Amino acid sequence: MATDALSDVLRAVRLAGALYFDVAARAPWVAEQPAREMVLPKILPGAHHLIAYHVVTEGRCFAAMIGAEPIAVEAGEVVVFTKGDPHVMSSSPGMRAFPVTADAFDEAAASPLPFSVRYGADHGGPPSARLVCGFLACHAQPFNLLLDNLPPVIKAGNPQDGDLNWLGEFIRVAISETTNKRAGGESVLAKLSELMLIEVVRRHLEAAPSVQTGWLAGLRDPFVGKALSLIHRSPARNWTIEELARDVGLSRSVLAERFADIVGLPPMHYLAKWRMQIASELLSGGITNIATVAAETGYGSEAAFSRAFKRMVGMPPSAWRRGLWHDEPRPLVRAAPLE
Repeated sequence: MATDALSDVLRAVRLAGALYFDVAARAPWVAEQPAREMVLPKILPGAHHLIAYHVVTEGRCFAAMIGAEPIAVEAGEVVVFTKGDPHVMSSSPGMRAFPVTADAFDEAAASPLPFSVRYGADHGGPPSARLVCGFLACHAQPFNLLLDNLPPVIKAGNPQDGDLNWLGEFIRVAISETTNKRAGGESVLAKLSELMLIEVVRRHLEAAPSVQTGWLAGLRDPFVGKALSLIHRSPARNWTIEELARDVGLSRSVLAERFADIVGLPPMHYLAKWRMQIASELLSGGITNIATVAAETGYGSEAAFSRAFKRMVGMPPSAWRRGLWHDEPRPLVRAAPLE
């Protein structure tokens, strides 16, 4: 598995975690995701990508994207909505909730984290389900290799054996932090959320059928995965398809065909896109000039780099560096709010 390439892309996503809910629910209950336009400014101003997750710590419930089949989620499992699609969490499948107003959400978000939320019948009995719910956000990037290649919903965990590995530890620590509310708990939950997503992605990658295509499938292929690792290890190198094929151990034509069939684009096109991803990160950091970025991404001149960046990203690198990409109109998936 091309673990180095995965680490590179995970670093490039630049996740930020915030807004955590400690949920106790008594059946019947139902809640829908808050509108992403409400959530994103609270986590990462200017962000365009939203990821929602729900860790079931007690009982069971159902998770479903709007209009999709529900998924049963047991204690010890986590469900992640990787693209922030509108979804429902409920005690029974097929339930829907009423939208929440922006004022109500702002009022809830003004309290200390994690927000305590109660759903369902107030009959004084114990909760039928408890959850730790949260959101992750990241800025838009020209090529989001990770989020673009993940399915919209991933469920992970193994409630039968208590999931005695890292994901199980995440669940236990999350319960402790939301219950005890110790100093620094917000920061702990933020970092835990990022680590949890990485673990969920790794599990998805390990469990995915080998016949799949896409960037994640490319990581699992012994030859394509090695090619990806080489590209990520030395993006500024003046690669040719012949050199890459020789280092991978295949002929030029076989590597080109295999890479394109699995990843969806030829190796040299992938190299160009990854260079633009690196360049956008450097430019967003504002610590290097364009000539330095050109050199670090394998372009012989600032002019050649600027032409390639504008052609692939849609704006000059100087505009990206100034942050004008924040103002570019981008499609948003409108989400149903939490009741």
